[in-house]
This record gives sequence, structure tokens and C-alpha cells, in this order.
Amino acid sequence: MMALIATPASAASTQGPALRDIHLPPEPSWWPPAPGWWVLAALALVGVLLAVWGWRRHRQTARRRQRILRELEQVATRYGQDGNAAALAGGIQQLLRRVARLHVPMAAQQRGEAWRQTLARMPLDAGALDTLVTLDRHIYQPGPFDHTAALNAAREWLRLALRDKYWKRRKRAVADPVPESSHV
Repeated sequence: MMALIATPASAASTQGPALRDIHLPPEPSWWPPAPGWWVLAALALVGVLLAVWGWRRHRQTARRRQRILRELEQVATRYGQDGNAAALAGGIQQLLRRVARLHVPMAAQQRGEAWRQTLARMPLDAGALDTLVTLDRHIYQPGPFDHTAALNAAREWLRLALRDKYWKRRKRAVADPVPESSHV
């Protein structure tokens, strides 16, 4: 029997080629992100934009509310200085009509029961509502006038009227049903 004599060349051929270590592919790059991250970023951007828009709208509404209430206080201050009840009634009435006109375009021309119905859209007690309705009379007819009650009723009505939820709910509730037509 022949003994195999190992030589360096024959040893390499029996063991095969010299292999290197397994090398892994490079780590995935962080840029560009996967499509899911793009969608998530777009949703986050839309959410931030909606939040900013809502915050700005809330701030504008709050500023408008403060400006109107400040104007009412200026009318009250003027009355405290000059004691002119007709000017106080006129200032309150003008402010009420301006705010009501934001939701009821014909509020500036309304008189009597139509104006009372517009004022009654806010949940006020009957005494405060009567006080606000009689402001028209106090502008043109001098007489006893409870300025404190009128200012308090106007403050309360304006605070409620400057919130849109009362107008919207009331609009749906007051909607006139469509009369059925009769075919003869």
C-alpha cells in the first residue's frame, strides 16, 4: 500500500480553496427613510398645522370677545362720567345688534318681537331679556332707567352670544318645517 505523502500543494488541493470570513452587507442607511416614515411625517405635519390653525382661531375669537366686552365697559365708563342714560342705552343697543348681526344678518333692522326672538336665542332669564328689549325705548324716551341691570344683562348676553354653539343649536331648533303642498 502506498502511503500518501502530504505535500503543501497536495494539502491545499484536498482542503479546497482558502475561504475568507463571511462578511455581512453594510448596515441600512438612515436616509432616505422607508415609505411608512414619510407617511408618519406627513401626518405629523398635518397635525401640527391643524393645531396651529386651531390655536390661532381660538386666539382670534378670544381677542374679539375681549374687544367687545372692553367696548361695553367703555360705554359704562362714559355713562359714569356724563350720566347720559340715552347714550348708555344707545351704546349697549348698538353693541348687541352688531354681535347679533354676525349670526342673523337682518338683526340691525329688527324691531319688536323679531328683535326679542333674536335676543331670546341666548338662554337668559326673562327679566334680563325684558331689560335688553326695552333699550330701544330708552334711547328716544327719557325716563327711569336701571343702568346696572341693563349692563349686567348685556354682559351676560354678550358672553353667551360670542360663543357660536348657542347660535348653531338654536338655528337647528328654530328651523321652520316645510309646509306640505295640497294638491286639489
